[in-house]
Amino acid sequence: MFDDELVLCASSAYEKKYYFNDNYELLPQTVKDELKIMCVLFTEDVGGVFLLRFSEEGDLLLETECDEGDLLYDDIGAGLKIKKLQDEKRELFESLETFYKVFVLGEE
Repeated sequence: MFDDELVLCASSAYEKKYYFNDNYELLPQTVKDELKIMCVLFTEDVGGVFLLRFSEEGDLLLETECDEGDLLYDDIGAGLKIKKLQDEKRELFESLETFYKVFVLGEE
């Protein structure tokens, strides 16, 4: 489904698990902690799976999905929560994009 190299982190309400890609281990621990809290709270609130990944160009994408037939998943709430996160965490997300472009893509 996704290129594993591009996935930064993910959380699943179904498996009650959080995943952080070791390829981004250079990120400060405070950033990794903030990502974990954000992802887990997202899936606790709306359910499904929440995923942060980079596009090939280095843009950070926030995505959510659910299992077919999951009646508890809040599709509208998920979309609203993503928009809210994009506003509240704009500085963090821009920093992550810069990190990716410099350390992964090798841009200056």
